[in-house]
Amino acid sequence: MTDRRRFLRNAITSALGALVVGCDRISDSNTGPRVLGVAEEVNRRVQGLVSPRAWLAREFTVADISPSFKANGNTNPDTPRYNAMRERQFADYRLAVTGLVEAPRQFSLAELAQLGERTQITRHDCVEGWSAIGQWTGVPLAALLDTVRPTATARYVVFHCFDQWEDDTFYYESIDLDEARHPQTILAHHFNGEPLPVPHGAPLRLRVERQLGYKHAKYIERIELVDRFDHLYGGGGGYWEDNGYEWYAGI
Repeated sequence: MTDRRRFLRNAITSALGALVVGCDRISDSNTGPRVLGVAEEVNRRVQGLVSPRAWLAREFTVADISPSFKANGNTNPDTPRYNAMRERQFADYRLAVTGLVEAPRQFSLAELAQLGERTQITRHDCVEGWSAIGQWTGVPLAALLDTVRPTATARYVVFHCFDQWEDDTFYYESIDLDEARHPQTILAHHFNGEPLPVPHGAPLRLRVERQLGYKHAKYIERIELVDRFDHLYGGGGGYWEDNGYEWYAGI
């Protein structure tokens, strides 16, 4: 990236940041949610212009890996179903892919491994303000989508997770099909060369490297392809989005 392009991107990002600072007051008004929805769409479109879909997140070397990498979010689902799978080292785990696909099916971890593998060393940026660099290995999500074949009406990929955050609410996240087919978007099963540990999302977690950490869903139970979100939980497209975070969390 040239210095001019970097300057332009930083300038636009700063302007968008200034917009977000005023969001608390906007969200208190009756028109707040609509205004914020428009602002988020503008944010997504501007970032799309400055950072084209094919743009890759920076990758690092083994020497850059952080000596410690904090586990974000929930660090142990601790439900009877999850604990039973954990005791069996996830041998009977099956990833179901359903919704707007022509060939819904379930995948064992061995079957997922047959779809291909990508290893990348990237920086994780948390919305809380910390960052860390780690190595992730996993299945390219594009390869999984090629297998189940999304229908023409599918627009989003929703990740339903094992971790329960409230009595009747499980963690979930979503990305659009363009982001899902990005070459750095993977379902990670290894972290720093070892099987993915429970605090980091075993047996599978999403890595979507051009977005903030809360988009990287951990403990993936199943995947659903949809054309809208309004029938899912709070309708925002993710647990944190239902609680006020932006759906598009581009870095």
